[in-house]
Amino acid sequence: MRKCSPWTFLPAMYSLFTAAGLWVVYFIAVEDEKITPLSSEYNFAGNAPPASCVFSQVMNLAAFVGFIIGVLRYLQLKPQVHKPWLNISSLVSLSLACFGMTLVGNFQLSNDKELHNIGTYMTFGLGTLFCWVQSVITLKVNLRNEGRRAGIPRFVLSGALTACMLFYFALIAQRLHMHAARAQWALVIFFLSFLATFAIEFRHCHFEIVCTDNRDPPLSNFLRGVRVPVGPAIALECYKTVKLCRGECTN
Repeated sequence: MRKCSPWTFLPAMYSLFTAAGLWVVYFIAVEDEKITPLSSEYNFAGNAPPASCVFSQVMNLAAFVGFIIGVLRYLQLKPQVHKPWLNISSLVSLSLACFGMTLVGNFQLSNDKELHNIGTYMTFGLGTLFCWVQSVITLKVNLRNEGRRAGIPRFVLSGALTACMLFYFALIAQRLHMHAARAQWALVIFFLSFLATFAIEFRHCHFEIVCTDNRDPPLSNFLRGVRVPVGPAIALECYKTVKLCRGECTN
């Protein structure tokens, strides 16, 4: 455990705190009597303040950190993937899914149903696509010979995500809203569980931000570092050149 990278905790903590935040929103709505417990009103838990304020914060933070996880995963796979379009499409799909999360969190169902539903479709649809692509990449790349160990659970979770999404739309079409809400919550939990599995590969990685200054050094510093045997006339000419350059820079 001591050899694990600290980044291994990021996906697991992300999933844990996001799920906890969504349940906090639900309990706040129940406490304020905005919804009744164990009813078909799960989707309306984040409609009215203060629950809507907490819901917006949870979804915005989840979208931001989820995007960071997607970028780190992309960088981790970039040297290993033989088909870059798979890695790029995976990052794009998760990025759009995270943008959909912000639409869900900031446009409540009762205020702007159309935008809220667009965000829902983006989050669940593109999020499910991301999971399938990552499952395929996991088996193909086989990082540290852990492809099967991580890939099989991811395929199972991707299948569960797809089944829940199909159940959700089918139940909505039949106006079975309570069962549809349960399918939606199961879909969220499966998606968060999938993202948590990135801890398996992240424990081997160390990500660093490197900042470099690419500006050319001043001419005077360059001349100080060069030692060339020159005569008095050439030395005087070099001195005039440096002095002229300094004068132009100050002007």
